[in-house]
Amino acid sequence: MNARTLVTAAALLAGSTPAFSQPVGTRLFQDDSLLQLTIQGPLAAISANRDMEAGRPGTLATPSEQLPILLAPRGITRRAADICDFPPLRVDFTSPPAAGSLFAGQRRLKLVTHCRRNEAHQQYVLVEYAAYRMFNLLTPVSYRARLARIDYRDSGGRPGATRFGFFLEDIDDVARRNGLARAQVGNRIAVSAVSPREAALAALFEYMIGNLDWSMRAGPQGEPCCHNFRLLTGKGSVGAIPVPYDFDFAGMVDAPYATPPEGINVRSVRVRSYRGYCVHNAEALAAAREIRSKQAELTAVLASVPGIMPQTTRKASAYLQPFFAQIADDQSVQDKILRYCVR
Repeated sequence: MNARTLVTAAALLAGSTPAFSQPVGTRLFQDDSLLQLTIQGPLAAISANRDMEAGRPGTLATPSEQLPILLAPRGITRRAADICDFPPLRVDFTSPPAAGSLFAGQRRLKLVTHCRRNEAHQQYVLVEYAAYRMFNLLTPVSYRARLARIDYRDSGGRPGATRFGFFLEDIDDVARRNGLARAQVGNRIAVSAVSPREAALAALFEYMIGNLDWSMRAGPQGEPCCHNFRLLTGKGSVGAIPVPYDFDFAGMVDAPYATPPEGINVRSVRVRSYRGYCVHNAEALAAAREIRSKQAELTAVLASVPGIMPQTTRKASAYLQPFFAQIADDQSVQDKILRYCVR
C-alpha cells in the first residue's frame, strides 16, 4: 500500500480535543472511574504455562454481574517468567455480554497486570496507565485505558492477590469512535505514508515520557507494521495515523526490566532520545506548542490516578520537568530536540 492509498483523519484532529469529548465509544471506556473486579480461574496454571495460546475457563465479576471468560497469557517481555511472576492476560468473553453490561460490545480485551507482587510493581502499572491518560489529553485518536482493582481467585474461589491492573481499548473501537479504520499494510511503510501532524505528535509524546521501544513504520521480522504502534486511516486525507501503546519501557515508568532497544546508544531508558522524523519538524514544533499549553493538565494526571503514591508522583513529575524546559519556547525546541531528528 502506497502513500496515496493510506489516508488519515487530520481534518477531525484540527486543534486540541480533550479526552472523551468525542463520540463515547463502548461503555467500558466511557469514563475513568476505578473498577472493582474479581477474576477467578486457573491462574497458577496460566502462570506456569506461558506458551499456551488457548484460553482457560474463568469468570469476571463486578458488584452487579458475573461473566464467563477465557483467560490466557499474552505479551512479550512481561510474559517471560524470569521477568514477571504474573503475566499480562488476554480476556475473551465466551458469549457477547448483554446490552446493559459494563462490558457490552467487548469480545476480547488486553489486561495489563502487576508483573510482581511488591508495591513498586503496582506503581509501575499506575504510571503506565497515567501515560495513556496523558496521550488522551492530546488527541482523541488514542487508546483509552480503564483502571481496575482486581481480586484474583483460583478456580476453587480461594483468594489470592488484590492488585491494580487496567484494560486497554481495542484498536477497532479506537478507530470506530473516530470515524476511522485500520490500515492494511505490510511489514514496513515509507515516512511519506504517515500523517505528518499525528506522527510528529506521537514522536514528541514518546520523547516526553522517555519511551524508545517503538517504531511507527516497521514491525518485527515477519510481522505486520508496526512495533508498539497501530495505524489507522480515514477517507479524504493524506497519511496513516500512528497510534502508540505499550509504555512500560518508558523512562517515566522506570520499570526495572526496561532496557534501551538495540541500536539506540543511550545508557538507560531514563535518557531521552528524539526519534521523530526531520521531514515532520514543522509539525513537531506545532505539537510542542500544544503540549506546552497543556503542561499543567498533563502533570496533574499523575496525582489523579487512584492508588498512586506521593513519591511516585514526585518522581514521575520530576522526570517530565526537563522536557517541559526543553519546549519552553520554539527556539529551545529547535535547539534541544528537533536538531536530533531522524533523517
